Amino acid sequence: MALSFFQNTFAGNPLNRASDRRGDAAWLAAQLSSSDALGLVLWNGKPLAEKTKDGGVQIAYLPAKLAAELAGGNERLLFMGLWQETAVFAVDMEGSSDPAQGPLQGLGEFMDLRQVALRLPAADAGILATAKSMFEWRRRHQYCAVCGQPSEPKDGGWKRQCPSCEAEHFPRTDPVVIMLAYHGERCMLGRQEAWPPGMFSALAGFLEPGESIEEACARELGEEAGLRTRQVRYHSTQPWPYPSSLMIGLIAEVEDDEGTPDQTELSEVRWFTREEARKLLKGEIEGVFCPPPLAIAHQLLKGWADEAAT
Repeated sequence: MALSFFQNTFAGNPLNRASDRRGDAAWLAAQLSSSDALGLVLWNGKPLAEKTKDGGVQIAYLPAKLAAELAGGNERLLFMGLWQETAVFAVDMEGSSDPAQGPLQGLGEFMDLRQVALRLPAADAGILATAKSMFEWRRRHQYCAVCGQPSEPKDGGWKRQCPSCEAEHFPRTDPVVIMLAYHGERCMLGRQEAWPPGMFSALAGFLEPGESIEEACARELGEEAGLRTRQVRYHSTQPWPYPSSLMIGLIAEVEDDEGTPDQTELSEVRWFTREEARKLLKGEIEGVFCPPPLAIAHQLLKGWADEAAT
């Protein structure tokens, strides 16, 4: 259920995570063996999905027992939570052979999550983003950060514990500030040299230890574009499973409309009036484009451009 006025793609996972039941191994085993329990599959980060009659796509669910068989143990298995009273599990598959041409033939096809996100029901996109982020964390944290020994999955896959030194390790989410800077009736977008020609977007950067969201916003605008921040307001957030970030969307008023790209992070900056921003969102400015609606940068620009109409 949405908790704010606006929900970005990948937000809004509707499952009850049932985090208080994850440590109950007997309960998890009973849920996994239930004939009603459901499973979903990711292969090399791509979810198994099926096409719908209206041209969209949706999660291709399978019996949880089959998911358990494919997982071959707890290492690749994740308890996602409950849909009402039904348990949902996810299995992480890897390798060069497409399981949709093998044990999962006829059940769907594996699709790139970023490419099909806008065709998925919002709830499905949120569920899959959670699974993808968790499996990316699992791949990167199979060894204890304290003593270096292999760690083991616990709590339905939501924790790893070292059998040698007993250290516990939990999933990490990397907070990222992403902000649309504006001065008066103009906003600023920047571009990186590595991006496709003509693409401009909001500025962004990782939050550092001991730093507030507002401080990170001001620092990034100062470092990348030489702008001094006057005030910061919150817009929305977006889970971003590449691999496991939380994008914190902000609108930042700055002291002037100059801006100088640092030529390290940014190669160019450009200012747009509200009317130009609306045209940019519609793809009506030749040679220039912004990120698609999937991205929170698009929604930040749209939110600012539409303010004049309120």
